[in-house]
Amino acid sequence: MQPFVMNSHGRMVFPSNFLPELDFTVLDDLDQLSAVIRRDFEDKAPSGTEILRRIELGSHYGSRYELMRDVALNLFWSNRFAMTMYEKRPTRWRDVPRHRDDVFLPVLTPWEDADRKAAAVQNAYGALPATWDEAAEDRIFAVLFDVWRSRRFHATELPAIKPTVAQALVVPEQLTYRLASYDPNYPVYAQQEILDASQDVAELEALDRWSMVLHNQYPWQRSETSLVPVGELHDDDYVVVFHPRDHHVLDFLRRASRPAPATRRRRFGRSRDIEATPPVRPYPPVRVAEQFEVLPRIEALAAVRGEHLCTNDDLIRNSAYSWSPMSAQEIVDKTGIESRVYTERPLEDLALQAAEAALQHSGRRPEEIGAVLFCTCTSARLIPSVATWLTGQLGMHQTHASCDIVAACAGLPYGLSEATRLLQEVRRPVLLICGEKFSDKIGSVRTSRMIFGDAAAAMVVGPVEDGGRSDVEVLQTYAGGPVSEVNSIIWPNPEFDNNITVYGPEVRSLAGRYLQQMIDELRDQPAPEGRAGTLLDGIDLVVPHQANKTMVVGLAGSAGLSPEQLYFNIATVGNTSAASIPLALVDAVTDGVITEPVRVFAPGFGAGAVGGYAVMTVDPAVVAPESSAREVGSESPQPDDGTPSSDHVQAAFG
Repeated sequence: MQPFVMNSHGRMVFPSNFLPELDFTVLDDLDQLSAVIRRDFEDKAPSGTEILRRIELGSHYGSRYELMRDVALNLFWSNRFAMTMYEKRPTRWRDVPRHRDDVFLPVLTPWEDADRKAAAVQNAYGALPATWDEAAEDRIFAVLFDVWRSRRFHATELPAIKPTVAQALVVPEQLTYRLASYDPNYPVYAQQEILDASQDVAELEALDRWSMVLHNQYPWQRSETSLVPVGELHDDDYVVVFHPRDHHVLDFLRRASRPAPATRRRRFGRSRDIEATPPVRPYPPVRVAEQFEVLPRIEALAAVRGEHLCTNDDLIRNSAYSWSPMSAQEIVDKTGIESRVYTERPLEDLALQAAEAALQHSGRRPEEIGAVLFCTCTSARLIPSVATWLTGQLGMHQTHASCDIVAACAGLPYGLSEATRLLQEVRRPVLLICGEKFSDKIGSVRTSRMIFGDAAAAMVVGPVEDGGRSDVEVLQTYAGGPVSEVNSIIWPNPEFDNNITVYGPEVRSLAGRYLQQMIDELRDQPAPEGRAGTLLDGIDLVVPHQANKTMVVGLAGSAGLSPEQLYFNIATVGNTSAASIPLALVDAVTDGVITEPVRVFAPGFGAGAVGGYAVMTVDPAVVAPESSAREVGSESPQPDDGTPSSDHVQAAFG
């Protein structure tokens, strides 16, 4: 889990974006580690030689920010293994263990043209105009440049696995760090100071955090550091000894040092190329009134959304070193999202609040409910299921069925379909809840961070009284497709530290395929009673899964729907997967788009290549007044632990 935190300024911060941590429990060998490192650290980072070339060409850098960003990216890259795998501990040479397999001595190659590269960056910075805030940029540059000019080693061919001390001593002419002195009280930034970085410009705030993290990689007087042969070290010399960050790293080092096993652990993956064959005959949509004896009626609909707004500016303030530059407006243009909602509460807490609100609005008592269904793809609770947990919290002594349904963004049509089937057996209301919490399952992958949000919604689906009409007219669900589409959204994903990842082109492919199929099916269905034409002609409003507005509008247009027919609330809540359609229905009522009973087409599609839709009548009277999320206890201020403050660090640079 990678939760966000609220800093002392009340701003949202994502520590995983600038404090690199890899999950070594999911890495088997050096090839897998290399792929992760290449993606996260190398692909976006220029080498020192490339920075020098860009400066000498004289046309690449138009502002100080662009130069500082490249320098910072280079420094993250040059520390790619030290930051993710090891702790650096300056130690007197006489006290360094010589025969342990968990103590390592870095063997380094001198950085080519180090003085020339340092001078080039310093001179280029002075010649460039300030980008936004000259004083802030000068302060950030001072921290970054002190690390840059003190860099001693060449980074292109750094090994992930450092030699043990005994191995390093076998070749005494190999070079390692020697410190002229070491002060254990050398000033570094405390983690809270890094979280509390604050700049008026979002891009500068991110760079400010980067500079603090990079400074902390070298907690000693860097100007007095040199590279010397291991064989020339004296007892009173300080060296920089590397220790594994934790036992997971040590286990990986030992695992990777052994011969590769004949077979690797089986993983969910995207590599198998299996031809997907269509079913022997299509699955027709379910016309509810014709197929079922007990007809469903939506008695209540309630929604609860996350209590924290995460704006696009918040994303830029938290830019990860693996992100390409993107502005807040460019995120809007790409996704249609201006902000998304996050919660500090557990997912089941949101679900419970939504369920209670729906029950209250419907006038139903817990003991009247025949089944509880919970649709989600982000639950961290396996035993008991969230649905059964909810029955306990709601005081239900027994239900006919309570279970979780993992249908991702098609959660509502899947849930409504199952609720309608259960009505035939229980002939009493079914409580259907859709909820997601993505905010703590997103690492440093920008695609996921741009899109997803947290919310829950609940419906009470009851039986229609004798002679009444059903609110739900047509239901359809699907699953399947090419392997690349089935694995287009993955969580947990070992290739991305078990965080959620989205492969955009495949998602677009499955969404376009399903939307066209859905529209074709509606065109083949007769119009509702009293209307001419097809069922599609009888639709008053389209409320699609809020995946990505830019993508959905384009795909819907290709399928024959105009933007005016579609309702979106994604701009302020993001993509909340299973909760997105019911949450959008609530907002359509709140926004005055639905003011009387209207026929809604609600298509959903997403992870696992699932899809489905409901054609239903939504009466604004069923929507419960939305209550705010229950208050969350704020974090207590962190005590002073004696760690040097930022004032001390700044004083060190003059």
